[in-house]
Amino acid sequence: MTTQDTTTPTAVLVVDMQNDTVGAEGAYASFGAAAHAESQDVIANIGAILSAARAAGVPVFHSRIVVHALPGVGGANAPVFRMLAPDAFKVGSWGAQIVDELTPTGDEIVLDRTRMSVFNGREIDALLRNLGMRSLVVVGAWTNMAVEHTVRDAADHGYEVTIVSDATSSLSEEWQQAALGFALTNIATVAPTAEVVASLAG
Repeated sequence: MTTQDTTTPTAVLVVDMQNDTVGAEGAYASFGAAAHAESQDVIANIGAILSAARAAGVPVFHSRIVVHALPGVGGANAPVFRMLAPDAFKVGSWGAQIVDELTPTGDEIVLDRTRMSVFNGREIDALLRNLGMRSLVVVGAWTNMAVEHTVRDAADHGYEVTIVSDATSSLSEEWQQAALGFALTNIATVAPTAEVVASLAG
């Protein structure tokens, strides 16, 4: 599918590319997260998108999900929040850090959060609007969880969204396709890395 008009002010949003999320030694490697990230070549593909964005002067934002030490503060109202605690994504831990290959550079902003959507709390919305952004390229992990929540909220906030099919990953190909092939087809444009890189460069 074709990405949005390249003349539309666009930012790149990198979601949860952390050691615990996609790393071979991360907390969720045994759940299939690292294997699926590798099968997607997700780190290299995101790296290509970041290189294109940086070369073109496109703003890049990174968001990390974190778990605070105070028991219960992250909530247990939904299974996804119970799954995050207590041993994953601890503030200040190796697991919560962005993978080395995608370390933010220059003036790129890193936003930490405790909910699924990057838009929860709306700080990202204010920052994007201050820069005059109207569209987003969203990459990261996991496609059917934080990425999907973020894409839905971005659309609800009025942004045109492109989600990059091979610069996102989940716990399995089944979960990946559940998000990209069904849930998000009416919410965002789905495009591969090569197409998005060309669009950013253009």
